[in-house]
Amino acid sequence: MTPQPTVWPAFRYNDAPAAVRFLVDVLGFQETLVVPGTPEREIVHAELTWPEGGGVMLGSTGGPCDGVHDAMRPGGGAAYVVSDHVDEIYARVKDSGVTITEELTDTDYGSHGFSLRDSEGNSWSVGTYRGA
Repeated sequence: MTPQPTVWPAFRYNDAPAAVRFLVDVLGFQETLVVPGTPEREIVHAELTWPEGGGVMLGSTGGPCDGVHDAMRPGGGAAYVVSDHVDEIYARVKDSGVTITEELTDTDYGSHGFSLRDSEGNSWSVGTYRGA
């Protein structure tokens, strides 16, 4: 059984519905919770879990101030996603037309992975390295 996430990287998007679709349909996250908002802030809060453990939270920009998250700007986030299916994910990303910032590579510390920038500028790396 995959453990519940205990660390949640957070992202802000101008077009959060499109970000959810990319993260689910292309990267492979699972849509766990999406709280709709208003026309000014389409998604108040979303949680996407990673099938191999972990998750991310995100929301739309705009609308009424909600405190600390309003200081976040689209395109300023980064996350590393661990997977045993890097080549499959890479193929979907390549097919999606998203900018790949680092092609598939094998590192001297034992990872096989690649990096990309999503449509709003956030950096994502996907690799097999699980940490020391």
